[in-house]
Amino acid sequence: MNKEGRLEILCLLLVAIYSPVLSGKSQNYFLDSLDALVSSCVVVPCTFSLPGGNLPASRLRTTWHVEGKQEDYIYHEDESRVQDNFKGRTRLLGDPGQNNCTLEITEIKNHDNGPFCFRIEVASPPDADKSAHGCVKMKMLPAPPDPELTQSPSADEGQPFTVTCTVPHTCPSHAPKLTWEQTVTAPQVTERQKDIRFGNWEVESTLVFIPEEKDDHTDITCTALFNGKKTTSKTMRLYVKRAVNYKYIIIPTAVGVGTAVIFGLLCVFMMKKYKKRIAELQNQEGSVWNRMSRLSRRFRSDRRGPSPSDQRGAIWSRFSRRPKEHTVHPPNNAYSGACAEQKLNKPRFPSPKSQPKSCNYMEDTDGDDDYMNTADLNIYGNI
Repeated sequence: MNKEGRLEILCLLLVAIYSPVLSGKSQNYFLDSLDALVSSCVVVPCTFSLPGGNLPASRLRTTWHVEGKQEDYIYHEDESRVQDNFKGRTRLLGDPGQNNCTLEITEIKNHDNGPFCFRIEVASPPDADKSAHGCVKMKMLPAPPDPELTQSPSADEGQPFTVTCTVPHTCPSHAPKLTWEQTVTAPQVTERQKDIRFGNWEVESTLVFIPEEKDDHTDITCTALFNGKKTTSKTMRLYVKRAVNYKYIIIPTAVGVGTAVIFGLLCVFMMKKYKKRIAELQNQEGSVWNRMSRLSRRFRSDRRGPSPSDQRGAIWSRFSRRPKEHTVHPPNNAYSGACAEQKLNKPRFPSPKSQPKSCNYMEDTDGDDDYMNTADLNIYGNI
């Protein structure tokens, strides 16, 4: 209800209170029409005022009757005068001594539409002629109104979430019962009833819980049970916004960083170790290399054999150990005479082509001639 509506009602109340004093006439204020749920109940708000101010309830006689039929009572202090159709179903909730004539009607029937009128009379003099009256008409509702659900803007995992269920009614003495159907963990429910306007009330139930991952895509249902066993319900689907789980980010990142750090330290350690080893080898390189070089040269010299100069020295040493003069028997040919008594000297570089012309050339001789190993003279083959 907006501010203008509230201000209007306040003005009407002020008029209802002060007009009788100013005008000397009785006044009343209540609604012209009111909703009533069949099989449930209805409370008809009613206030009045009499000239001269409030009077004790004992001096007042309050009745409710069908419009145009003052003897067809739906409420009377003497219940025997009440119509059979309304016996046991009506009672006066207000206190006439406080200018309140509010009436309750239970087990509403389809034909309880009225209009119904109230009448306040002063039962004793000197104010016996004073009275107040007014009428109200019922609007019958065959089915109860549906509840309305309001919720928080978003259902975040791990954060409090609120769902509110509200339903209007016209029977505050027997307000509807609101129940929740849900699967959430540790819900908290609070309920209250409030007057939203004259003759109309609202019952409100608030559900508070902390959504979890398992609550995603689950239903929450609010059911309203009205007086007279009529029910109505409203369902909503809960969508939980899952919280960011930093464990799935922090743990792999920490493992990756830890592995990288360990691998880096291992690489640094190995590099230092190998650098140290290389430095040690470089310090020993001179002596080791020299030793290896000498061994290599010695091995190559052993495999190559004596040099030509060494061979020539060996041949000359062999000839130097033989007798320097040899007696050569004269050959059978004519050339042998010239070389008969000639001493045999080793030529410096004898040539194989010059052997036939040399005095050292010997033909086949018999028996007792000295033997010479001509292989020792073949120095060309060893060079």
